[in-house]
Amino acid sequence: MNRSNVYDCSIIELNSFSSDRRGNMSVVENGKSLPFDVKRVYYLYDVPGGVERGGHAHRSLFQLIIAVSGSFSVTLDDGHLKRTFMLNRPYKGLLVVPGLWRTIEDFSSGAVCMVLASSQYDEDDYIRDYSEFMMYKNG
Repeated sequence: MNRSNVYDCSIIELNSFSSDRRGNMSVVENGKSLPFDVKRVYYLYDVPGGVERGGHAHRSLFQLIIAVSGSFSVTLDDGHLKRTFMLNRPYKGLLVVPGLWRTIEDFSSGAVCMVLASSQYDEDDYIRDYSEFMMYKNG
């Protein structure tokens, strides 16, 4: 059974540096910015309007989800409560702990969703069926 809940997740503000003429930069460093080391990075883009991404949970994977460009919403579900976060700033990311069902939707035009993950891809870590997820949560 996994006891994590939606309140174990939070928005993390990244270290950012700005220059009035040269633009801005945000930094993520293993061992400093996150409670995990980044082992995989992927991003979603050109997501058509009305399409939902995610629709799964992870048994052990931690993630930081960042709206690098544009905006989208992330809804987390722990089997009892749901919590929705609107991501729209490239210097803020949503820390998602294992054991939560997630959906990503409401992508704005040109949105880019970057995900920093604590491990490499492992199909066995995924729970893709909601009823299986509920059994996992309720043991």
